[in-house]
Amino acid sequence: MRTYKRKTTRRSYTTEDLKNAAKAVNHEGKSVNATAKEFGIKRMTLTRYLKRLNEGGDSSMGYATPRQVFSSTQEDSLKKYLLQIASIFYGYSPKDVRRLAYECANKFEIEIPPSWTANKMAGKEWLTMFLKRNPELSIRKPEPTSLGRATSFNAQNVKVFFEKLAEVMDRYGFTAADIWNIDETGVSTVLKPNKIVTAKGKRNVGAMTSGERGTNVTVVTAVSALGNAVPAMFLFPRKQFKTHFLIGGPPECIRAGNASGWVTDEEFYQFMQHFIKHVKPSMERPVLLVLDNHSSHLNVKTLTLAKENGVVMLSFPPHCSHKLQPLDVSVFGPFKKYCAAAQDAWLRNNPGKTLTIYDVPKIVADSLPFAQTSINIVNGFRKTGIFPYNANIFGEDEFSPSFVTDRPGLENSEPGKDYPEQPVMSSTASNPTPSASTSQAELEPSNKENESVNLIQVFSPEIVRPFPKAGPRKVGTTNRRKRKAAILTDTPEKNALEEQQNKTTKKVKKTKKKLDKKKKRISVKKYSSQVMKVTMVIIPV
Repeated sequence: MRTYKRKTTRRSYTTEDLKNAAKAVNHEGKSVNATAKEFGIKRMTLTRYLKRLNEGGDSSMGYATPRQVFSSTQEDSLKKYLLQIASIFYGYSPKDVRRLAYECANKFEIEIPPSWTANKMAGKEWLTMFLKRNPELSIRKPEPTSLGRATSFNAQNVKVFFEKLAEVMDRYGFTAADIWNIDETGVSTVLKPNKIVTAKGKRNVGAMTSGERGTNVTVVTAVSALGNAVPAMFLFPRKQFKTHFLIGGPPECIRAGNASGWVTDEEFYQFMQHFIKHVKPSMERPVLLVLDNHSSHLNVKTLTLAKENGVVMLSFPPHCSHKLQPLDVSVFGPFKKYCAAAQDAWLRNNPGKTLTIYDVPKIVADSLPFAQTSINIVNGFRKTGIFPYNANIFGEDEFSPSFVTDRPGLENSEPGKDYPEQPVMSSTASNPTPSASTSQAELEPSNKENESVNLIQVFSPEIVRPFPKAGPRKVGTTNRRKRKAAILTDTPEKNALEEQQNKTTKKVKKTKKKLDKKKKRISVKKYSSQVMKVTMVIIPV
């Protein structure tokens, strides 16, 4: 029985009550009946306890704990291991936990039920009771997280970003009204519908949408640490823009369009002009603009415009915007929920009609003000540590996913060479294995035997299944530059970006010339073959 509810009050006394009652009978001369009534113990229970105590045998009384495969200390070690491996985003499924329990029992020679040996894993009942004894653990559905996000958000990258942020804040003395964040998000014509009330127990529940797959309209916006916002820009997947695209959109919003519907260099340059128009920065009163490392944000033309108008641009480290960007942290999440609710209302008010990209500005106008509130914006800057400045806003547990690929710095390493990992001592293993640099003279044969005995005696799941660790990094021979947090409008960084973009444009021009030559050759061949076919035709006289 998994959940047993007691139906009597038996064994409601404590072990200390039983000892005090026996002391009252043996040393104070009280009767068994009177003592039993005084301490709330059954007369026969106290009589049996006194008999065992006086005979010098086993005096334990009451209900025994159910038989457990692992002791409480061993289960605590297993619990810590599962929590730690889940924190680095390599958590175990329920079946994997059952297999791990079986492997640990075999490794440390613990007696197990025959069903464990037959199935090569622990039973379902063991897992149920293990989770019940350890309420810190639960079975959860994990959120998919890309390897880039998990590994790039590490202590070193975040430290570099906050050092750059402190540098520009000390240099210009920015206040809350001077710190801005720009980002873009996609609004699809088909969003996940909200929950509805329907019949209980029904397997499939449906909700009307405009189609199977939606079309994205990109929305670009900017917010300040004071809680203000710049009117949004809409980017439609259309080469030619029509005036009716923005009907019902937010006040003073602007529009753009291209074939893909995503922000490119030209569209971001246009939004930068829009940003300067509304914020009105100058060389006497500059503003700070924090943004991600998207290629459209690194165009030299845009950087020049920003620098000439007093906009200092600071970029986040790659794949860290989910933690460091205020718009991602506190605005875009609620915005998508309000958009889904607004789309549901639109479909309900327009039955039989399909939501198109031309209806998106009206949807955004109805939902963005609820998400882009001053409270949400200010909280986003506070939670990211940008304003008020807090370089220690993230704890060590938030950098846990980067444990797998954390490696020593290789700035001065030779390209094409493998470098071994530095040993990482885990806090869960009480007797970590010696590193590869330990000499043979340092370990006597007797010490090796004692160490192997200790490893078997000390229960640690990490000995059975070590924590995952990436192999040595191989430095490539390519000259591809890896992005990092940088002050983009500073002259050295701007010149480096300009040089890099000039190289890429030259390569693109060369490849285009080669392709054009190939096309010409192919067209000449086709033309000559057609001429030959025409000349070979025999005309009868």
